[in-house]
Amino acid sequence: MNRNDTEFMVQKIRTQYMEKDSSEKNLDLLRELDAEVKRPASVFGYVFGSISAIIMGSGMSLVMTDIGQQLGISNTMPLGILIGVVGMLMAIATYPIYKNILASRKEKYADRILELSERIMNEEK
Repeated sequence: MNRNDTEFMVQKIRTQYMEKDSSEKNLDLLRELDAEVKRPASVFGYVFGSISAIIMGSGMSLVMTDIGQQLGISNTMPLGILIGVVGMLMAIATYPIYKNILASRKEKYADRILELSERIMNEEK
């Protein structure tokens, strides 16, 4: 490591042990609020999207393989298409639902975030 890298690492470690001033505490709070707004929508998107993909894949498996016949289903084509289309519609609906959840969360937290960000910006002046 050269001298600059060493100084950077020392400074980075040192700042972890220093007392935080109010603007840094407010900035941490602002980050937490922002994460609180986005997290539920993201979790929904990941979980619902994954479930949709699994359902769509299950329908495709029924159509393209002999799994249905091994389960005792004689004609797997209509059932596989139906299950695949349901999964596809769920996957298509994931993004609009995600956007609605995010918009409602932004509306709910907007006043607190704007107030806190205004306070942080005024402290820096």
